[in-house]
Amino acid sequence: MEILTGAARPILDRWFESEELKGTLATDAIIGAMASPSMPGTAYVLFHHVMGEAGGTRGVWAYMRGGMGGITQALAAAARDLGADIRCEAEVDRILVRDGRVAGVALVSGDEFHAPIVASNADANVTFLRLLDRSVLPDAFVADVERISYASASLKINVALEELPNFSALPGTEPGPQHRGTIHICPDQDYIERAFDDAKYGLVSADPVIEFQLPSVVDPTVAPAGKHLMSMFIQYAPYELRDGSWDDQRDAFADRCFDVVNEYAPNFKSSVIDRQVLAPPDLERIFNLTSGNIFQGAMTPGQLFAFRPVPGYARYRTPIRGLYLCGSAAHPGGGVMGTPGLNAAREILGRRKLRRR
Repeated sequence: MEILTGAARPILDRWFESEELKGTLATDAIIGAMASPSMPGTAYVLFHHVMGEAGGTRGVWAYMRGGMGGITQALAAAARDLGADIRCEAEVDRILVRDGRVAGVALVSGDEFHAPIVASNADANVTFLRLLDRSVLPDAFVADVERISYASASLKINVALEELPNFSALPGTEPGPQHRGTIHICPDQDYIERAFDDAKYGLVSADPVIEFQLPSVVDPTVAPAGKHLMSMFIQYAPYELRDGSWDDQRDAFADRCFDVVNEYAPNFKSSVIDRQVLAPPDLERIFNLTSGNIFQGAMTPGQLFAFRPVPGYARYRTPIRGLYLCGSAAHPGGGVMGTPGLNAAREILGRRKLRRR
């Protein structure tokens, strides 16, 4: 029960002594969350991020060769082998409904595709409040969807590097163990608490929590020979700022993040070739993630398990017959694991078998 509803910090304090280790582990408790490790619900977020496996080893993450797009390309290839027709750059304008049943989708281009089943991996806000006319949904369901929290404070920076970081703690710009895995800049749990203190008042963290990877060290296909790619994940960066806008603060906050990294690797800033900064509004605009929430809804106790996306609709079905949720808005939530899609597919196939009987 504590893991499902409690805070991560008491659990980490109970099991570990090293502040450096606890601070590092605590970052998995706040990924994509507008919360600090001392807040209820963060214990499950920590558990959620370490309960999987990769390459047969539990609790670890893996790189996809060629970048994350390799996953979607593999899925696309498998789907085409089964006869699927995939259309990209085909923005959906609305989901078609007739007599309480889904009828297909209409594109912004004016094209319509008719089908008895539609699976949406957009979040609940996009699926039900933007792509559907609210009049076709029960009022109570719409009210529940409107109450979903998308609170988040994550910012992403992709960086092209001339050379690898030369860490003061373990010098060297040739690929070594210090360049593999995930590097956490977060000395202890109090550091995270202070970073969150800024965010809860609508400010970016003066001392941000930074995680980064250097995928080019283990996968040279993602960068030109001799050059490197850094993927930075940063908190806290609130979607709504108390003062100004992200257009005013995007680059200034990125500069602050670079200053922090430079304290640990003094060659970092001078090695930067270029960068791409994705603030929460950018994540919303580019990827249709409401409020920039990378999990399609906060992973808090009231929005998990039987309550995801809303009570009464946790089995991937929706009030519209034939319309299903298959993305992170559904159980068990965010993360690159494919489980919501797998479960949704099983639900769809199971109901079709029942109808045939």
